[in-house]
Amino acid sequence: MLAIVIPTLNAARGLPATLAACAEARAPVVIADGGSRDGTQALALELNAQLVLTPKGRGPQLAAGARATPAEWLLFLHADTRLAPGWYAAAQRHMAEAPGCAGYFRFALDDAAPEARRLERRVAWRCRALALPYGDQGLLISRALYEEVGGFRPLPLMEDVDLVRRLGRRRLRALPVAAVTSAERWRRDGWRRRSARNLVCLGLWFLGVPPRVIARLYA
Repeated sequence: MLAIVIPTLNAARGLPATLAACAEARAPVVIADGGSRDGTQALALELNAQLVLTPKGRGPQLAAGARATPAEWLLFLHADTRLAPGWYAAAQRHMAEAPGCAGYFRFALDDAAPEARRLERRVAWRCRALALPYGDQGLLISRALYEEVGGFRPLPLMEDVDLVRRLGRRRLRALPVAAVTSAERWRRDGWRRRSARNLVCLGLWFLGVPPRVIARLYA
């Protein structure tokens, strides 16, 4: 009934923890790899995931992963995101109670810094006020709804925002379990600088700047 689709690109370091958390569901996992050179592909096979080789770019990778499984429900998840214990029970409730909605998890970071808590609160506000969860919160969606809205478009970036906007507020539902994402990018770039860069990228998207241009700024 459920398959988990994970796009990867040189994700070998964090992938084992992500897949260990996914094992709670005993569901098939599809790794859509965009050309990793760090052993990600071999690791995916070693960990009993289905490996799909795709062009680089999260949009094409996610779309290819969805096509590779006949599952009635799809959970799209980033390779550096670990779902907290109890996520599958919450997913089951969602699938039973709200098949016409897509579910997303609560954003959390694997860092004890006060900056991480502040960022989590800002993301929670964005989801409540703007109905705009990002891909690092996971997206649980029925295949019927996924196909109805046109699925993931072949975008290198902002594929999550694009799909969520087509779903709209009434077809989004928050799930009461955390999706714990690596804070490595914020630690590396600086909390304020990374957050500002993300906000600029979002603004450029809404202004109509091509995603391939935004992707160069995001990296």
